Amino acid sequence: MVDASRAVGDAIVLAVQGDLAAQDVDAVVNAANERLAHGGGVAAALSRAGGPEVQRQSDAWVRTYGFLRPGDAAVTTAGHMPAQWIIHVVGPRWHTDQDNERLLRIAVLAALDKAAELGASSIALPAISAGIFGYPEAEATAVIASEAVSWLERHPGGLTEVRLMGYDPATAENFARGL
Repeated sequence: MVDASRAVGDAIVLAVQGDLAAQDVDAVVNAANERLAHGGGVAAALSRAGGPEVQRQSDAWVRTYGFLRPGDAAVTTAGHMPAQWIIHVVGPRWHTDQDNERLLRIAVLAALDKAAELGASSIALPAISAGIFGYPEAEATAVIASEAVSWLERHPGGLTEVRLMGYDPATAENFARGL
């Protein structure tokens, strides 16, 4: 179900309610932790849907490059999902004494930049940092939507579809308001 959409040049940004792991896009984004240990939340759901190769490749990435930092984007297979890739990024854990918005924008930029580098034309992003990282959902979804639109304005001719995924209707509605 599409709740809202916004055209940005030749691309479209959609607020969608549904299962991130079931999206028929080139890449899905994982709201990861620094260790790429996919034990809970979005990460666990994507790892289960993709199969054991997702965690194996994540472990290999960490062995090679170290823990994922803000601005980093690790790529693994999407395994059994319709997508080709999972792009793993780390958003901020909400703290009142840090620039949460800047850190979240860095995570979104890393995901979109990596998708463009991979040659993806479509990508689906969850509500990065909302949930167990404590970022207030309405604020997080507004930042993610804003950054996706800004990125598309600065990078015409690459990505043609960005899906902002809410697993539940409330999150999808927050993304729709953000558009």
